[in-house]
Amino acid sequence: MALLLQLRTVSGLRGKADRIAKAAFRGLSFYTRVIENCEDEARFDETFRWPVASSIDGNEILEIQVFNYSKVFTNRLIGTFRMVLQKVVEEGQVEVTDTLIDDNNSAIQTSISIEIRYQALDGTVGAWNDKEFLETPSVHSEGDGRYPLETDSLLSGHRQGLDISPGKSNQQSAERTFRRAGKGVFSAMKLGKTRPSKDDHRKQDEPAVLEAEDLDQKAIRQGGRLEPDTISLASVTAVTTNVSNKRSKPDIKMEPSAGRPMDYQVSITIIEARQLVGLNMDPMVCVEVGEEKKYTSMKESTNCPYYNEYFVFDFHVPPDVMFDKIIKLSVIHSKNLLRSGTLVGSFKMDVGTVYTQPEHQFYHKWAILSDPEDLTAGLKGYLKCDIAVVGKGDNIKTPHKSNETEEEDIEGNLLLPDGVPAERQWARFYVKIYRAEGLPRMNTSIMANVKKAFIGDNKDLVDPYVQVVFAGQKGKTSVQKSSYEPLWNEQIIFTEMFPPLCKRIKVQIRDSDKVNDVAIGTHFIDLRKISNEGDKGFLPTFGPAWVNMYGSTRNYTLMDEHQELNEGLGEGVSFRARLLLSLAVEILDTTNPEINSSTEVQVEQAPSVADNCTGKMEEFFLFGAFLEATMIDRKIGDKPINFEVTIGNYGNQIDGMTKPILQRKKEGRNGDEEESELLQNSSEDEGDEDGELVSVSSSQPVKPLVTDRNYFHLPYFEKKPCIYIKSWWQDQRRRLYNANIMDKIADKLEEGLNDVQEMIKTEKPHPERRLRGVLEELSSGCLRFVTLADKDQHHSSHTRLDRERLKSCMRELENMGQQATTLRSQVKKNTMKDKLKLVQNFLQKLRFLVDEPQHTIPDVFIWMMSNNKRIAYARIPSKDILYSIVDEEMGKDCAKVKTVFLKLPGKRGFGPAGWTVQAKMEIYLWLGLSKQRKDFLSGLPCGFEEKKTARGQNLPSFPPISLLYTKKQVFQLRAHMYQARSLFAADSSGLSDPFARVFFISQSQCTEVLNETLCPTWDQLLVFDNVELYGEVHEMRDDPPIIVIEIYDQDTVGRADFMGRTFAKPVVKMSDEHYCPPRFPPQLEYYQIYRGNSTAGDLLAAFELLQIGPGGKSDLPPIDGPTDMDRGPILPVPLGIRPVLSKYRVEILFWGLRDLKRVNLAQVDRPRVDIECAGKGVQSSLIQNYKKNPNFSTLVKWFEVDLPENELLHPPLNIRVVDCRAFGRYTLVGSHAVSSLRKFIYRPPDKKAQQWNMTGEIVVNMEPEVPIKKMETMVKLDANSDAVVKVDVSEEEKEKKKKKKKGGEDEGLEEEEVDESMLDWWSKYFASIETMKEQLRQQEAAAAEAEEKEEVDIAEEIKLDDSPMKGFKGQVKNKEKSKTPKDDKKKKQPSAPELPEKKKKQKIDELKVFNKELEAEFDNFEDWLHTFNLLRGKIGDNDDNATEEERIVGRFKGSICVYKVPLPDDITKEAGYDPNFGMFQGIPSNDPINVLVRVYVVRATDLHPADINGKADPYIAIKLGKTDIKDKENYISKQLNPVFGKSFDIEATFPMESMLTVAVYDWDLVGTDDLIGETKIDLENRYYSKHRATCGMSQTYSIYGYNTWRDPMKPSQILSKLCKDGKVDGPHFGPGGRVKVANRVFTGPTEIEDENGQKKQTDEHLALTVLRHWEDIPWAGCKLVPEHVETRPLLNPDKPGIEQGRLEMWVDMFPMDMPAPGPATDISPRKPKKYELRVIVWNTDEVILEDDDYFTGEKSSDIFVRGWLKGQQEDKQDTDVHYHSLTGEGNFNWRYIFPFDYLMAEEKIVISKKESMFSWDETEYKIPARLTLQVWDADHFSADDFLGAIELDLNRFPRGAKTAKQCSLEMVTNEAEMPMISIFKQKRVKGWWPFVARDENDELEVTGKVEAELHLLTEEEAEKSPAGLARNEPDPLEKPNRPDTAFLWFLNPLKSIRYLICTRYKWLIIKILLALLLLIMVALFLYSMPGYMVKKLLGA
Repeated sequence: MALLLQLRTVSGLRGKADRIAKAAFRGLSFYTRVIENCEDEARFDETFRWPVASSIDGNEILEIQVFNYSKVFTNRLIGTFRMVLQKVVEEGQVEVTDTLIDDNNSAIQTSISIEIRYQALDGTVGAWNDKEFLETPSVHSEGDGRYPLETDSLLSGHRQGLDISPGKSNQQSAERTFRRAGKGVFSAMKLGKTRPSKDDHRKQDEPAVLEAEDLDQKAIRQGGRLEPDTISLASVTAVTTNVSNKRSKPDIKMEPSAGRPMDYQVSITIIEARQLVGLNMDPMVCVEVGEEKKYTSMKESTNCPYYNEYFVFDFHVPPDVMFDKIIKLSVIHSKNLLRSGTLVGSFKMDVGTVYTQPEHQFYHKWAILSDPEDLTAGLKGYLKCDIAVVGKGDNIKTPHKSNETEEEDIEGNLLLPDGVPAERQWARFYVKIYRAEGLPRMNTSIMANVKKAFIGDNKDLVDPYVQVVFAGQKGKTSVQKSSYEPLWNEQIIFTEMFPPLCKRIKVQIRDSDKVNDVAIGTHFIDLRKISNEGDKGFLPTFGPAWVNMYGSTRNYTLMDEHQELNEGLGEGVSFRARLLLSLAVEILDTTNPEINSSTEVQVEQAPSVADNCTGKMEEFFLFGAFLEATMIDRKIGDKPINFEVTIGNYGNQIDGMTKPILQRKKEGRNGDEEESELLQNSSEDEGDEDGELVSVSSSQPVKPLVTDRNYFHLPYFEKKPCIYIKSWWQDQRRRLYNANIMDKIADKLEEGLNDVQEMIKTEKPHPERRLRGVLEELSSGCLRFVTLADKDQHHSSHTRLDRERLKSCMRELENMGQQATTLRSQVKKNTMKDKLKLVQNFLQKLRFLVDEPQHTIPDVFIWMMSNNKRIAYARIPSKDILYSIVDEEMGKDCAKVKTVFLKLPGKRGFGPAGWTVQAKMEIYLWLGLSKQRKDFLSGLPCGFEEKKTARGQNLPSFPPISLLYTKKQVFQLRAHMYQARSLFAADSSGLSDPFARVFFISQSQCTEVLNETLCPTWDQLLVFDNVELYGEVHEMRDDPPIIVIEIYDQDTVGRADFMGRTFAKPVVKMSDEHYCPPRFPPQLEYYQIYRGNSTAGDLLAAFELLQIGPGGKSDLPPIDGPTDMDRGPILPVPLGIRPVLSKYRVEILFWGLRDLKRVNLAQVDRPRVDIECAGKGVQSSLIQNYKKNPNFSTLVKWFEVDLPENELLHPPLNIRVVDCRAFGRYTLVGSHAVSSLRKFIYRPPDKKAQQWNMTGEIVVNMEPEVPIKKMETMVKLDANSDAVVKVDVSEEEKEKKKKKKKGGEDEGLEEEEVDESMLDWWSKYFASIETMKEQLRQQEAAAAEAEEKEEVDIAEEIKLDDSPMKGFKGQVKNKEKSKTPKDDKKKKQPSAPELPEKKKKQKIDELKVFNKELEAEFDNFEDWLHTFNLLRGKIGDNDDNATEEERIVGRFKGSICVYKVPLPDDITKEAGYDPNFGMFQGIPSNDPINVLVRVYVVRATDLHPADINGKADPYIAIKLGKTDIKDKENYISKQLNPVFGKSFDIEATFPMESMLTVAVYDWDLVGTDDLIGETKIDLENRYYSKHRATCGMSQTYSIYGYNTWRDPMKPSQILSKLCKDGKVDGPHFGPGGRVKVANRVFTGPTEIEDENGQKKQTDEHLALTVLRHWEDIPWAGCKLVPEHVETRPLLNPDKPGIEQGRLEMWVDMFPMDMPAPGPATDISPRKPKKYELRVIVWNTDEVILEDDDYFTGEKSSDIFVRGWLKGQQEDKQDTDVHYHSLTGEGNFNWRYIFPFDYLMAEEKIVISKKESMFSWDETEYKIPARLTLQVWDADHFSADDFLGAIELDLNRFPRGAKTAKQCSLEMVTNEAEMPMISIFKQKRVKGWWPFVARDENDELEVTGKVEAELHLLTEEEAEKSPAGLARNEPDPLEKPNRPDTAFLWFLNPLKSIRYLICTRYKWLIIKILLALLLLIMVALFLYSMPGYMVKKLLGA
């Protein structure tokens, strides 16, 4: 089916312009060619064809738009024509002439004339009335078979909307016009690499990008028009871009990365807990990661413990295992040696969740604790922690640590990923396990074999059960004894919080065995893929659906070497089983009383499901043809080789399957027997038309032939073997179809993005156009998906997940389509980079959506067997080869020839073994329903006859058993191997001896070996003669096979080492085409070389495949070119192809060599550097004695060389260092290849575009900047102008300050003026850190705002019309509108809340805190002196990138300058030009120089613990040259965040001693000290840098105080020196505080005050102002290093790549020949100040009454109050007891005295104590200053009862209430609104505070009130006015006046007794008396009874 449109003319146009038209239907647009300078009428006469998949509906619309075309701006719309296709559908053909309408839907005078035709399903087309149609589409009969007609749908994988003329008519069209079939590098014509004709005005070798006008001439004959945006300009991505119709892309990366173990480190800091539920507990925290547990210390009697303890767990496991590990934090109450303690609450999350966070970490977040045993209980408290997971090479940026003053907002900082609600509920996860099938025979136990031998017991040899693991819990089903098809129907129920913080559920079928259970197969269910958290989302749901499990091969041995694959590690290499399961989630209503509150895993029976619930059983047919099998590794041996293909268990020779309905018998092991037996098995009704089709699943064994030293090939020449398999599966193709559509959209997007990046990298013009095209393709693709998927809504066998996923995919794609459309209109040259990032996110999202969680048909495995041993395999996803009649839904490799590389299974494929190709196959696969199989051969290269088995001879749809090709073409392949660069070092010298081996079909050839280089220039042409290819001629042209190029390192002995591989596609010339531009000669291109998964260099080459016609080779273009006599028979690359060269001069600055290691145990003594580039080179002077002076005597040398004009083709420059030994011997020390010379090319400055306006004076306004608001000073005008306006913030700041001074006092901000003498360096440091944090915050806010604004813009644009012009105007308006209010807001905002802080800040001078190394900020200080690492030694075989460090054997310092030879005169004529120095003018001398190095170490953070107790005892060690300082005696005990605050002075001589190492060691009492981590600083580069990194510039100049100028040179001296060195005119100091440098004028203050307050005139402030803005000075200017502290990561060589902590420090350097600097700045840590806190507890009130009085029965309490300063529970103090308080009132008048050490700046108390009796020394802790007061009820015999407590943070606590009445719970719960005070400011406070505790319902309640007085004194004050503890002298407190009720019964005993008798115990006493009476009577009776009886008897 197709819709054809012939666009004839557009007439009635106005004006004269270039016109272009665009026709759109169903989201696919075509452009016409551009008609230039056309006036009234534009004759287009072009035909477009839309292949359609579903028949056209009468209401659909065709739209044609006509534009004025512009090369530069957006095309301007003239008018639009829209037509409803109803008439077309009815009549099949319509001619129309009609007017266009403009934007406002009103008609304009321009009219259009078109003809439309609708080609119906049968493919017939009536004749066109007009004969100008370009190509007659030839009509195919159905039998043609090559193109199933109905599948020509829109986004077809073949034509990708470019080659729009219908694929088939093109290929048979009579005109062999120049046309481009595929896309990308391998296409027939390389767009963007077209070679212009010789007389062109461009340089011969420059790759011309096709501009739009070229397109017109070159592509006119192309049937459809090419939109300039959609042209692919791919290059290096060589084979990854799409080839043409019949081939699919090969996969470049070879090595399996899954399952390989890696290093990980999980670091967890437990900071504190809050609001733990429970009274007076002793909590500790248990941290569990996977199986490992660690504990914090225990804190006594508190429910808000502060720990600040750091734990590190190291792992070496595969990523999958790592990310499934569970991190569990539990708080345990009162655990000790004897008891395990009770769990308060716990929190768990998997490692993967942490790893997916930004920066792989949660920082300062609060985990919510809940009790897993009790679902109904609420939250059990909060735990504040940092969690980070670091893999190798991740570096974690820790947010800057500083004092945490701000009271945290717990709810806003919960430890949860974004988008997870804070209130998580409990939920039940029901995993229902129904049944499994296809299990392998696990006859692993020897017993089974023995049993079989004796009893002949033929039972199934597997006892399966299913184990499900989720969130650290395991559940198992029952074991089904000996069953291959077990039936369980059980459900496993997990109870877990929802949403869970664990990503995957692991489902594993295991075989139960007495000895050990082994896994049969494992499947992971990713919860993110089966749920959606959006507002239209759905809970996790799954199935009932089958999941396929893959693992090790099914041949059973006792020890399975691939057992790990069955555990789910690595890629499975064979089908294991499939399991039917479903999953549902139910959110629990915890208020319901019936609920079972246990969280144990439960297993119970589940109802079974109907057989057809997973879809209708269908018969599927898999066909495969092996077209080529080459590059078979010769290690395999030359036994016959065959290939086995399996899908599920079908086709498996060991336990293959027949049709599922049949009873299976055990088939015979060999094929014939199996065949006959299956026949007998088959039921009568199976006689379908294909005459008993029996599967053939493996090819015939064939003996391999030798290709070369390394590889065999199989003789699949004209005869190609085939396989075919019938299998039966539930028909759920729809799932795969949807995935395929998205997959294709994603592939296309990825390819487009690769193109765009390639264009940016190679600096081709207009990458933004290509990006716009990519976005247009994306949005039409998304729309297409929505229409295709929409049909699919109501499918019966859909599970709930299918329906929900479909809905959410449709929503996502619709959304993405709209965003792509809006983004497209926003892509401009300058916004390119940001938009590219956004589009990359689209790609990730698409890839995520593609992955279908509910499996259907299992993957197809192809195994290569040699002598019946399984050698290597390939796994092909079934979705990729699935057939559909709709083109987009078809798998991307279905019915295409795919190049597949076989790999080794499991662990064998790790490392080097996995890099060699086991075999390269060209294979054709087709999988589909049996009933659709008529077209299964349609994609094969044409020209074959089918060979069938006897019984299928004359049945048309019977599959062939082999194909016999009758057509054969002969070609010659020319491989132009020019050079390679950045190859891999394969020898111990750090170099290689590379040669390349080129494989094509079954031939291979090698280039020559070039010795000792990583950048060989082979310049060699390899000619492959008589290359035979089978198939039709025209297909060869578009679809040549790929060429494989492998690079090897030649070794003198043994095999050559493999160094990398790449693929290429040749440019093909048929015998009837001319060898002429634009396609020939081909252009050299870079191909990326891969080694395993890592890149290993680039190959520069070109390949052409020339057909040898009837005239033989004489017709081929001659191989001319100088045959080098000295190179023997080697042909060089011919002239048209090799690059055009010009003469360049390369100047080298030789400075020196550093850190050379020994070579072969001998020290390097007389090194020399050899530079080589493109065969020419130069040697440095010899260093006579490396030890004495490692610098070169001659600084600059040069050589001339011919280099390609195209900079991208420049060869690398090689630097080699050799050591000259005695007797003229040389040894190589190390080498370095500069792969790109671009950054060293000198480009003379453009005279016209002089950036600096040098005419008038420019006054630089130097208002003193407000410290923090640096962000606001720049405000962009609007989107398109780049002017910058300075907003003067200072005026309003000044106003604010005035106001503050006045308002300060009466606003109650008791803020004293900062005392200068109080300030020290630390004040400056902490102020700077605050600033830094503020700036980070503002940057984030600004970024967020920008993003928000972007969204607003996008939204606005969606509303505006689509026309680009309109949108653009609107956009500008919006920007202006949205701009103004935001700025005002910004300016006003900071003023209010920050008043109190700012005032303090204004006074303190700040420095700059860099949260990275200084080098990172200043580009490694390589402004003129570069450092090149010299490498030696092989690159390690594992793909760890860290091995580079170990290969460094030294460093070469120098620089390079490259320029075309005659230099412009003005440079050489410049004043002071020294010809000896060439381009390196004004370079300092490199003679040795003595320098004083002063290293300041401030502090370290987050050190890696080194001792068992999870702490370290760090000290500093510094090494520079021979100086080695170990500051061992000043170690800091048990600290991971030590503050060192030390400076060290070292005298050093550059260049010998220039590498400074600062290390942190861990002090150990016994044994050696361990290195925690170290950092290295190259001082020499800093010293010589133009950025002047010797001593940082302060913000202000002062001569005394904490901010004294540190540099011996004053600012004015520095300035004059810089002006002199930079040849800048100045400085000229003028009157009125002005200074002029060059043409810039700066203003500033001119007075300075000394210690005594005397003011003096000075120019220093002015000079400093200039220095701080030195980058504004023309030419000479660059940013100077400010006064700073840098943060350097500490690394440990044993744990490469993982940060071990960070060190804050800075370095000053002073040359010794200058005046000596002053003494070092004192940065020693602040000593804590000694304070004494006196707390007087006066009274309590309303304390709850706990006891009942024995005698009186009254409620009363025996109250006492206990208090301590947080962290010092040992010295808690108690008042005396107020006995028998009946009202809750207590009177104490009791004084506590708490002496403590306090750090004012950090607001922490410092305590030192021994951790345990075994500790060697005291450990220093810093804890928040919190006073705890508790009220207790004293009991004589039992333990005292805790009644309530209050904790006051001494820095901010609520002011006490005036009376007990006003004291309420609000003071604790509602702190935000209470007036807060600080005892450090108030000094003395008195008032009432509430005691609180939690009641049974966990609610806070007031349990009493206390009247207390807090008085803070410094140690001196306390000594002056001493006071006694309790009520003692001195300053005694009077005794409390306690009422006499307290001692009532002592004073009034009778009253008490009466009360007791009368009231309380009256009845009790009566009862006792009665009982006594009764007792007496019985006693009397017994006593008198015997006597009485005797009397009676005798005296009767």
